[in-house]
Amino acid sequence: MDLISILINGIPLFYLLYLIWKILDRKKHQNCYILDYECHKPTDDRMLSTKFSGEIIRRNKHLGLNEYKFLLKALVSSGIGEQTYAPRMVFYGREACPTYEDGILEMEEFFLDSIDKLLKRNKTSPSEIDVLVVNISMLACMPSLAARIINYYKMREDIKVYNITAMGCSATLISINIIQSIFKNEKNKVALMVTSESLSPNWYTGNDKSMILANCLFRSGGCAILLTNKLALKNKAILKLKKLVRVHHGAKDESYNSVVQREDAQGNLGYHLDKTLPKAATRALVDNLKQIAPLILPVRELLRFAIVLFVKRMNRGSINGGPRPVINFKTGVDHICLHTGGKAVIDGVGASLNLSEYDLEPARMTLHRFGNTSASSLWYVLGYMEAKKRLKKGDKMLMISFGAGFKCNSCLWEVLRDMGDGNVWKDCIDNYPPNTLVNPFLEKFGWLHDHEDADTFHIPDDYVIP
Repeated sequence: MDLISILINGIPLFYLLYLIWKILDRKKHQNCYILDYECHKPTDDRMLSTKFSGEIIRRNKHLGLNEYKFLLKALVSSGIGEQTYAPRMVFYGREACPTYEDGILEMEEFFLDSIDKLLKRNKTSPSEIDVLVVNISMLACMPSLAARIINYYKMREDIKVYNITAMGCSATLISINIIQSIFKNEKNKVALMVTSESLSPNWYTGNDKSMILANCLFRSGGCAILLTNKLALKNKAILKLKKLVRVHHGAKDESYNSVVQREDAQGNLGYHLDKTLPKAATRALVDNLKQIAPLILPVRELLRFAIVLFVKRMNRGSINGGPRPVINFKTGVDHICLHTGGKAVIDGVGASLNLSEYDLEPARMTLHRFGNTSASSLWYVLGYMEAKKRLKKGDKMLMISFGAGFKCNSCLWEVLRDMGDGNVWKDCIDNYPPNTLVNPFLEKFGWLHDHEDADTFHIPDDYVIP
């Protein structure tokens, strides 16, 4: 008699059935669902117009003509429009000397707006929240930001709390991974995830070219997301997590140093974006896709890619003799939700995955309208897809994000019902995509960044931004 027969004969049938039921029941409760999300839209008085952007640059006394032109040229080619948002202290002219309270107030304004709307719309009481995960990379305070939320909403004493800092633009999927792990071990939980970035204490006012680029890309924003593994709430969910893969290249010095917070030679704190950043991002993306591709793509596409790669190597002895074979992610994915790290990031990922302009449109338009809002960017891109009514029941959506460290995280979502709410885009979605994406910075500053005589050209002290 084999071992299986001995085990079956030695266990009463009803107990065996009970064990099977327990295993199946536990698996049913391990799913991770998104019930709803709310992206933050700051008030119009925090909107960065073209003229005001120029004034901010103009009042940085550390900039010489070459740095001035470099920064304007970066703005012109950034892909960002003039309806993005900045911290309040910038409008008060205090970006060179922000206070601790500036950072706190920036976050509280976001918290109270997004969390309030999310909970009220879903008729969820703060006392129903079992798990709270907050990720704000560039602001650490005491008590923590998570504690401030708990205090304000008077949440339960037994709530599980995670306050994440310094994880960069890819922190959203790290937070999702934490919640997913909790859901695998505990039934009937509701989680609130809060993701944003505090720009107030991190606005760079020096003249290091590798550090002033951050001011061109990063903008204020944030998102609150409600998640659950409750079967009773499954029918209300909009998305179901299918797969999640994280890759971290922190052991590689070149990748580790590609994005670093540091002081410049004058002691101004900022974020250094190294010239090795594109290479670090590419390596992290490739390694991530190697892991997630077999989990989400059909076997026929994996076989096709393997055969093409093999034939190319046999014919040329190397894959470097021409264009590399590209795996077609659209065979297993309907939508790509890409982090708005910048125009170069969007272009690079689009070329690497052979994506169409239709695929890249949500990321490009989000960059133009809201800028890079760090870890919350993915949810503005998702909001664009929803507002355009692209997301239909049964669709698969791949999220890809990058972050300092250097890391690349990705996950696959299944759309559980047709999505078509206007959300944070409702007031402007009809204007996107425009027939021609107007670049207001090019119109006003093109003459300056194209000026050839950098040694003799002088910006008058009384120069007024047009």
